[in-house]
Amino acid sequence: MDYRSLGRSGLKVPVLSFGAGTFGGSGPLFGAWGNTDVTEARRLIDICLETGLTLFDTADVYSNGASEDVLGAAIKGRRGSVLLSTKTSLPMGDGPNDAGSSRLRLIRAVEDALRRLGTDYIDLLQLHAFDAGTPVEEVLSTLDGLVQAGKLRYIGVSNFAGWEIMKSLAAAERHGWTRYVANQVYYSLVGRDYEWELMPLGADQGLGAMVWSPLGWGRLTGKIRRGSPLPAGSRLHETAGFGPPVDEDHLFRVVDALDGIAEETGKTVPQIALNWLLQRPTVSSVIIGARNEQQLRDNLGAVGWSLSGAQVARLDQASVVTPPYPHFPYHRPGGFARLNPPLV
Repeated sequence: MDYRSLGRSGLKVPVLSFGAGTFGGSGPLFGAWGNTDVTEARRLIDICLETGLTLFDTADVYSNGASEDVLGAAIKGRRGSVLLSTKTSLPMGDGPNDAGSSRLRLIRAVEDALRRLGTDYIDLLQLHAFDAGTPVEEVLSTLDGLVQAGKLRYIGVSNFAGWEIMKSLAAAERHGWTRYVANQVYYSLVGRDYEWELMPLGADQGLGAMVWSPLGWGRLTGKIRRGSPLPAGSRLHETAGFGPPVDEDHLFRVVDALDGIAEETGKTVPQIALNWLLQRPTVSSVIIGARNEQQLRDNLGAVGWSLSGAQVARLDQASVVTPPYPHFPYHRPGGFARLNPPLV
């Protein structure tokens, strides 16, 4: 397993991390993802640690805290061997203070997460959504206080727009508070919107991307084919409406390219899709999920090798879409890209 710095920080994270959204799954979305109990979770974590995957990501909203409960129980006795990442801000109830990032909510959410995870500190806390109703100064000062108190090590965001991140970073810079170092984003071969604004922002401001749903919300598993119905066991039957939409022609162009490269390399379609992401600028870690040992071991096979330059170019070409204004002049041949240094 390779390790990279998480953004412009000193924290080293594995290039693959494990998403615990399947742990303790319940409800129409998380129940469809999976329902891994403590015993199964412990086995999956054993496999991860054997390969050097040490970062585990969850959120309080995942099955109303059950994911954190199961993850905490499964790592009991080996806290020093793992990095824990969790998220908060999405609604955890119907009360007026059960959502958002107010000082009241953040302090309570961190205390609840610490209890469920069975730990006295969280390695990375990410805000799951921007709270436009709370001043960024209140948010950042509270997070900084939690860092100073030793309850958080690093902080980040998820699902923020570019201006929301920059407004927050400006407040942190102005007051000398702890800065965000991570941005958990949707990014895949069938969802490259991250590249248009958030990737250049991350490169400029030192935010490392933690990629969620790297297989396009389950569409790049190698089981979906042009002209064929969804497989009977696909979670898309229950979850498609919750995730990012994908144009079918675009999807199958990508799938065709993945199939061709799978034949050449002997790798699986998910392994190729994950390996492509590992070669993208600003990506610190790609979050993989698995409902069983077979899925996990297959995803772990995405590391230890690299696609060739020609194969990357084929995937780039198959997956490219024209960005909306004002981004498109900078991302098309003959546009204004020459005015900006390339991302590396």
